[in-house]
Amino acid sequence: MKSINLFSLLIFTTLSVFLFNGCTKEAGEGGTSTITGKVLVYDFDASFQAVVDTYPLVDEDVFIIYGDDNSTYNDNYKTSFDGTFEFKFLQKGKYKLFAYSKDSTGAAAGNLNSNSPKIAKFAEVEITSNGSVVTSPTIIVLDNNY
Repeated sequence: MKSINLFSLLIFTTLSVFLFNGCTKEAGEGGTSTITGKVLVYDFDASFQAVVDTYPLVDEDVFIIYGDDNSTYNDNYKTSFDGTFEFKFLQKGKYKLFAYSKDSTGAAAGNLNSNSPKIAKFAEVEITSNGSVVTSPTIIVLDNNY
């Protein structure tokens, strides 16, 4: 009789460990928190020497990476008319956000054109409590439409 109770206790303990470890949530979807933010464009002259205008980045992708160890994005969101974005239903944890920008380093060599490669401009945030709204630092992207 004792061996059955000891066996049952062992199975219960093992299952409990698996269940509780399986319920541990990391950065990502399935939570109650939100990250909001804004993307602004600094529009330079053709040689990237002076900012001519500043305005919100409209209808462009902002990407989110869940956690510290990932290098590929997990989700994306199109910015609104005012450059804002919002990622909802997130767990506590660290997140990286990014949008693509022209790379101003090609301007001095005269290599900058509409086909120039773009670079990622990052912002990092951390959600520390459930049900919170965290505002990301503003993401600044560069352009040169002038």
